[in-house]
Amino acid sequence: MSKKEQIQSAEVVKTASGRQYHINLAPGEVAEYIILCGDPARADKVAEFFDSIELRRSNREYVTITGQYEGIRVSVMATGIGCGNTEIAVIELLQCVKNPVFIRVGSCGTLQDEPELGDLVISNGGVRLENVSTYFVPEGYPAIVHPDVQLALTKACSLHNFSFHTGLTATSPGFYGGQGRTVPGFKPRFPNLLDELAAVGVMNFEMESSALFSLATVGKARAGAVCAIYAQRKENSFISPETKDRAELNCIQAGLTAIRLIERLDKTRKEVKDDQWYPWPDSAEIEESVSKKKTSKAKKTSKSKKSSSTSTKKTSKAVKSKSKAKKK
Repeated sequence: MSKKEQIQSAEVVKTASGRQYHINLAPGEVAEYIILCGDPARADKVAEFFDSIELRRSNREYVTITGQYEGIRVSVMATGIGCGNTEIAVIELLQCVKNPVFIRVGSCGTLQDEPELGDLVISNGGVRLENVSTYFVPEGYPAIVHPDVQLALTKACSLHNFSFHTGLTATSPGFYGGQGRTVPGFKPRFPNLLDELAAVGVMNFEMESSALFSLATVGKARAGAVCAIYAQRKENSFISPETKDRAELNCIQAGLTAIRLIERLDKTRKEVKDDQWYPWPDSAEIEESVSKKKTSKAKKTSKSKKSSSTSTKKTSKAVKSKSKAKKK
C-alpha cells in the first residue's frame, strides 16, 4: 500500500480511493469471477492456466493475481488458512467488486467410507463449527452453496471425468482439536466428533467454507467450493505426494471450468433478460475444449511413455554391449 494513502476510518478500513487495508486491492483490480485458495503456491498454479496476467499483488498472507482465462477476466486469491482470514478476504473483496462469484479450490479430509484419497468433494452446504460467521448471522443460519456454483462444479467434474462426491462440508475453527485429532500431549475435548458428524451424513472436514458461504449470502455474492481429499479419516490414511499433485491440479481445473460455465450462463441470462435458471446454454464449445485438452494430455502421456520405453531399451542394449565386451 502506498505510504501516501491515508486510511479514512477505523471502522471501514480503506483509503479514499477504496484500497483495502489487508488485501491491498482497490476497485477495478479484482475480477467478477474469483478463485479462492489457502496456499499461496496454489494461487500461482491457478495463474499458470491464465492466458495473460494484468496484476500480481502480495500483502501480508494475501496473494492476488488477476488475468484472462479463456477470454474471461478472472482473479485468484490465496487467503491463508482459516475462517478469520476468509472473513477479511471476502468482506474486503466485496468492497472492490459487486456481486462476484467465489469458488473455493481447497483440500479436505473425508469422514465417509466411499471417497478415496485424491477424489474431489463438491460442497452442497456447510456445517458451521466455526464461530466467525456467528458475528454476522445467528447460530441456526444455514451456510448454503449457490446453486449456480454447485451445478457448474458438478458439470465441470463430469466433463473432466474426475472422480467426485457431493455432500455437506463441516468447517472447523482449527486443524487438530477442532477436527478431533489426537496428538501426543493434546487430547481433544470431543474425541467422538468424527463419528458423530459422519453418522449424520457430513462428507468432509476443512477450515474455510461455511464462513465463505454465509458471508457470500449476506453480501449478495454466489459461492461454492470444491476440495481435493488429502485425508481419509475413517482409514487414518494420508495422500501420497504424487496423488496429491494430481488431485490439486484436478481441483484447479474443476474450478476454472466451472467459471467458464457460469460466465456463459450469465451471458445468456443477460441476452434473454431473464435471471431465472437456464441449464448450460451453448456449452458445446466448452465441452469440446475440455475434450481436446484431455486428448492432448493423453497424447503427451503416451509420447512420454514411448520415450521412456525407448530410453529403457537403449540402456538395456548398452548394458548388454558392455557385458559382451567384458566377456571378450
